[in-house]
Amino acid sequence: MPDDARKALLSRLFDHAPMFPPARMELADAVEEDRRAQASEHAWLLGRFVVPAGTEVDGRALALVGDGQERQDDAVYLEGQTLDEVAARRVRAKIRCGGEEIPSVEELAEFVRGCRARGLIFKATAGLHHAYPTDAGEHGFLNLLAAAVFGDEEEGLREGPGAFELDATSFRWRGREALPPKLAAVRSSLFHSIGSCSFFEPVEELEKLGIL
Repeated sequence: MPDDARKALLSRLFDHAPMFPPARMELADAVEEDRRAQASEHAWLLGRFVVPAGTEVDGRALALVGDGQERQDDAVYLEGQTLDEVAARRVRAKIRCGGEEIPSVEELAEFVRGCRARGLIFKATAGLHHAYPTDAGEHGFLNLLAAAVFGDEEEGLREGPGAFELDATSFRWRGREALPPKLAAVRSSLFHSIGSCSFFEPVEELEKLGIL
């Protein structure tokens, strides 16, 4: 188990999906971009390489997307179904946080609460390139992590820049502190990963915040 809170919270957080909107790279370009991510000093944040079902890429752990499902080895993430249906099928949940329709703070908070209550692991995708919410209405990935770690989902999702602190010791928010064991437990039992068409954009935000 990592003893660095940053590693416990962020390791393999970003599943790299450059073939999907808005990047829409061709396979060869996407593979090259992913190799750049693998070679970077922050490659420990890199999760799976996300590709359409039926695509083959040698030597890379893949997440395969098709027909409203995403498969990662034996784990299946189901999108567009109720959480009760996801639980009944004994699979995992997936929520889209950007694109044509962005869920409201209340909707995203209810999703996180619902997964927690049902013991479901979830993945978030689309529109989570930024650490904090944007003027365009996009959600922040640090906010979503805080909602999963601390609860108080609506409040956490609404927080603006500077609300959260993350260093080697702990993840902190408004006098509350989560140490590496709790952070690792949340990542393994509730919030699995984020699908992002860009790996470098969220990493650059973490660098600007002084977290990396």
